[in-house]
Amino acid sequence: MKYIASVSFGKDSLAMLLLLIEKKCPLDEVVFYDTGMEFQAIYNIRDKILPILKENNIKYVELKPDKPFEYTMFEKPVLKRNGTTSKGYSWCGGRCRWGTTEKLKKIEKYCRGNYEYVGIAYDEPRRLEKERKGNKLFPLAEWKMTEKDCLNYCYEKGFNWLEDGIELYSILDRVSCWCCANKNLKELKNYYKHLPEYWNRLKKFQSKTNRPFKYNKYTIEDLEKKFKEDKDEL
Repeated sequence: MKYIASVSFGKDSLAMLLLLIEKKCPLDEVVFYDTGMEFQAIYNIRDKILPILKENNIKYVELKPDKPFEYTMFEKPVLKRNGTTSKGYSWCGGRCRWGTTEKLKKIEKYCRGNYEYVGIAYDEPRRLEKERKGNKLFPLAEWKMTEKDCLNYCYEKGFNWLEDGIELYSILDRVSCWCCANKNLKELKNYYKHLPEYWNRLKKFQSKTNRPFKYNKYTIEDLEKKFKEDKDEL
């Protein structure tokens, strides 16, 4: 059986990977699932890590969706409960986490029959309980590394998630896909204020779907109006 680390290149999984190498834990492969909708900062971290993996003779594997993200979001024929067909699943988030579902299935299939290191922090007990199955290993929990510990460790090792000079973890709770509809209002307001390029991408996506982005009620344009008025609540 091989030891495979599932890494998103966010703070927790990156800290886990760096510590696995530092502690000389058994590690044969690193697998990264690229949705195609990651922040550029994530790809920058990946590119910085690749030489380290090569130096340590650790295989790097990159998985991708079966179809491009935007095709599934806007074009894929989707059979609805009433028997009609619509185009695409629209925003990924809330009850319709189609992108996350495909990601987890792909990683699970790839790691099946092997040990899989998963980067869930010590202070995420609900996630840990939910994910404890099969041959999954949770080194961060064993080392009692909290999310804050993971972020500080990554900073100490010289890793940052920068976009236009902005440290993403200073304005976002999680550096997940930039178009994730699970982003909270504080994060979205920071998009509007500090990440105009990504905000404009969200507006472009909104123009392609009738489904509101937040609470099934507010479109990106609605949110922009609120943020212009400097309102934090809806």
